[in-house]
Amino acid sequence: MNVETDQPEFRHEPHALVRLVLLVDDSRLQRRILRVSLERWGYEVVECGSAEEALEICRDRPVDLIISDWMMPGMNGPEFCRAFRALPRDSYGYFILLTSKSETGEMVHGLDVGADEFLTKPVNANELRARIASGERILRMEYQLREQNRLLSSTLGELRTLYDAIDRDLVEARKLQQSLVRERSRRFGASEVSLLLRPCGHVGGDLVGFFPAGDGKLGLFSVDVSGHGISSAMVTARLAGLLASSSAEQNLALEEDSDGRIHARPPEEVVEHLNRLFLEELETEHYFTILLAMVTLETGEISFVQAGHPYPAIQRADGSVEYLGGGGLPVGLIPGASFEAGTARLAPGDRVLLASDGITECPSPTDEQLGEDGLCQLMVKNAAIRGEAFFEALLADVIGFAGGPDLPDDISGVLFEFG
Repeated sequence: MNVETDQPEFRHEPHALVRLVLLVDDSRLQRRILRVSLERWGYEVVECGSAEEALEICRDRPVDLIISDWMMPGMNGPEFCRAFRALPRDSYGYFILLTSKSETGEMVHGLDVGADEFLTKPVNANELRARIASGERILRMEYQLREQNRLLSSTLGELRTLYDAIDRDLVEARKLQQSLVRERSRRFGASEVSLLLRPCGHVGGDLVGFFPAGDGKLGLFSVDVSGHGISSAMVTARLAGLLASSSAEQNLALEEDSDGRIHARPPEEVVEHLNRLFLEELETEHYFTILLAMVTLETGEISFVQAGHPYPAIQRADGSVEYLGGGGLPVGLIPGASFEAGTARLAPGDRVLLASDGITECPSPTDEQLGEDGLCQLMVKNAAIRGEAFFEALLADVIGFAGGPDLPDDISGVLFEFG
């Protein structure tokens, strides 16, 4: 094997990606000829006379580029290439086979065992340099990809640490949000109110509650803030502070007369106040729907405002269901919006359900929504079940309709049963 030297001389600035070139040939003279050219181009060169010795070098040192003869005693070039590819390595090694063979079948065999390039003897210096330059480009791309993967892995590790910290905070936030619903049920004489709150994530935008409203009345509310997640949950916390207290100083739905007695404000005035508050004082892009109701515990009379929230459902003592209300605008969208109150009356044994749209808009596996008719059927099915047990049965039915527990929206509700 000879290197033709009648071509212009190359000058090579050593590149960090090709630190070591391994020459493998059973002819010492042929190795010497190639080595002179490679060292002139700036490469560090190690040479050996057999493939077996070359494999030992590859196990001990990070060889970047190999130039190997095809025909050698013992293990030949293709066999060496196959063994080299089987070695565990952190980076790619570029492999050039030197051969006097030019048959297509032999070239295909060389590619099959993992060779990257072929040079036909006698070796032309320009062609050898071009093949090495091609190898450098491949190694450079492989190095860049490896660096990007390393940076990606490092970034993913940092993100995982941050995610774990956020996840811990969200677990605590979920506990805090659930604490906004301090009581899941309470009896008021012969009547009972029960609550359901199930966020679809760690925290959600739904809120339910009740409060004594003076004059033998009970306030009920069901709220659904737009969006999901932390920002929606923060809005629900703010609303809980405005509605959940039994103090007139802290609850917008209550007022105190000159004698110090607590009275319920008309629901439409309360919702109009909330609308002004959101648009004028709270800097948020969120809006919310609400169903606010005042129930007279002695007579079963209900006065309510439906502001974009699903229709309240009254289930009579005989199990039949009817929906109330006329829809209305959400809160926090239109300045000066007015809200109309509706009325209804419960007889002993009747109950009213204020449910979020996470129930009526729950999709089935075929993407069909449960809808008001579906909720009506579930209420009829569970007509004999009372209190918190009703919500347990209803939630199980909704999960069954959805085909699994991973529901796409928050689920919440208020159930008032008139005794």
